[in-house]
Amino acid sequence: MAASAAPVMLVPSPPPDVMASLPASEPCELLETLETVEARKIRFERQRIRLPMGVEGSFGIIRHPGASLAVPITNEGQVVVLRQYRFAVQARLLEFPAGTLETGEDPLESMQRELGEEAGYSAARWDALGPMLPCPGYSDEVIHCFLARELTPLENPPAGDDDEDLEVLHMTPMELDARLASGEEWLDGKSVTAWFRAKQLLGL
Repeated sequence: MAASAAPVMLVPSPPPDVMASLPASEPCELLETLETVEARKIRFERQRIRLPMGVEGSFGIIRHPGASLAVPITNEGQVVVLRQYRFAVQARLLEFPAGTLETGEDPLESMQRELGEEAGYSAARWDALGPMLPCPGYSDEVIHCFLARELTPLENPPAGDDDEDLEVLHMTPMELDARLASGEEWLDGKSVTAWFRAKQLLGL
């Protein structure tokens, strides 16, 4: 009788200490800018371009200054999440604190400000979770993701934007996972991605 195969043991990978280098960009050739439309901090452009594969065509792109996002974890292990109204989809989403960069602004400095404005916390420990591309089919936006720990509630949080409609929630990691898996929440892509990277770093 043949011996049975030994069971395969799955050992979790250690969390990454340093993010790997991203692939090099592969630029296309700009042939002509056909039109532009400015809207607050973003700009829509319609361009004729030649793709690296040689195909030419007219494409629309949203130029974005970039953004920052933080996954905040309290000293008690609670995840700080926002339930925020988004007019474009006319719904309230579970999201992490985030904000658009001002011109020339450092992503971490931007996120430190936004964490106070949106969640009412400051953080003494920050870890980079790497950049992500939320909508590369039509925008060049890059979101810089961070893990924020050693939180301190602010006695007088700075005022946020007038159009922000949000509620600050606290969940355990298991509760957050359950909400994301429930099918009862619209999934916010940037927040799901950042939570995945945070769990990698934390070994969850």
